[in-house]
Amino acid sequence: MSTTENVAQAATQASQAVQHLPVEQLVQTPFVATFTIFVLAIFIGYHVVWNVTPALHTPLMAVTNALSSIIIVGAVLQTVHIGGEAITLTSVLGAVAVFLASVNIFGGFAVTSRMLEMFKKKKK
Repeated sequence: MSTTENVAQAATQASQAVQHLPVEQLVQTPFVATFTIFVLAIFIGYHVVWNVTPALHTPLMAVTNALSSIIIVGAVLQTVHIGGEAITLTSVLGAVAVFLASVNIFGGFAVTSRMLEMFKKKKK
């Protein structure tokens, strides 16, 4: 059996195993695993932002703006009424996420505008 077939068989078995789990077990992840992913995301983000060459700043900023827009969509979905309660911890965190992602997007546009001004001819 080839490696591709082994991978396909393993993926099929994994998907079948996941189908039999209740949804609650899929949603519940241990705090340590979630916190580890959060810390790794901070570490990788720090190194990506500070070690990128200046020529790649604009594409990187475009990507971060796209990711921020996705975050805003998800956060807006979390700010809706959940379980009949108007204000929950989830809705407050969603509102904070909308605010922070908006700051990132508008800051990205401001920096891009400033960079584009640097390439225009100056009036004498």
